[in-house]
Amino acid sequence: MVVQQHRSGGGARAVCALAVVGVMMAAAGCAGDGGGGDRAAADDRSGTGAVAAVRRAAAVLVGPGSGSAAGSAEVVTSMETAAGGTRVTIRGKGTYDFRTQSGRLKVVLPQDPAGEDEHRPITELLAPGALYMMNRGAGVPADKWVRIDTTALADGNLVTGGVTDPMAAAELLGGVSAVTYVGETDLAGVTVRHYRGTTDIGRAARRASAASRGALTAAANGFRTDTVPFDAYLDEQGRLRKVRHRFSFVNEGQTREVVSTTLLYGFGVAVSVPLPDARDIYTGKIEQGRAPGTSDRTGTGTRPEPGRP
Repeated sequence: MVVQQHRSGGGARAVCALAVVGVMMAAAGCAGDGGGGDRAAADDRSGTGAVAAVRRAAAVLVGPGSGSAAGSAEVVTSMETAAGGTRVTIRGKGTYDFRTQSGRLKVVLPQDPAGEDEHRPITELLAPGALYMMNRGAGVPADKWVRIDTTALADGNLVTGGVTDPMAAAELLGGVSAVTYVGETDLAGVTVRHYRGTTDIGRAARRASAASRGALTAAANGFRTDTVPFDAYLDEQGRLRKVRHRFSFVNEGQTREVVSTTLLYGFGVAVSVPLPDARDIYTGKIEQGRAPGTSDRTGTGTRPEPGRP
């Protein structure tokens, strides 16, 4: 999926190219691990306590891996949008280290209308300021990686890669100013607290870690509006178990929405993300108008596709 943002006449408008393919249901589940750590304070359920609980979600995930901290986790993602009356879902699964802000995910693209896979699964490596993709298509050799500078993307890679970087998803919650506590619910056998609210990308960027700040600042400058509605689910230890963001942009005068969901489980898992050697990174021309999860581009604008040198 590629969302392209363009600024003109002082305003921002987004151009989105999406494949019109068969409906794919997102069935992302997660296995949870419960115990250990102190129960969150009662005031986490309302007022400033709820705001603080959501804001510190990223910090809890970065912790040293004991007590209430996470350090790393297994990840399941889905990114859903509607195009041409058809709901399209891109799914991902892998592992992520919140301390190094790096991860490895396998991304599965929607099927083509004939029911056959249009693309092989894409391997994505997430690193501070960079996204590496293999099996990207668009004329890229199958044994080569494409490297994308996420700080140069107008959306900061919140939606471009078909997966929202798990750390970015958590750090986006740092921009909240008001939160509603919805109640307790069960998520794959784990009791979680459900919070709902809106976050501000610009505010989140200013509060983010140095490694995330560049990409989030790019997103704050690129999206038509900084406001992002969310639903966040925290366990008794304050760890983020699930977060859903709804990103809105304008395409040819119509407001579009992309719903990105990130689920976290298996905390403390070992994560190894060796980055490709320079000789394995493709530097040639990438076919215009074709990208993972997209059909030929619609709309206008001159910003290169992500991954184009």
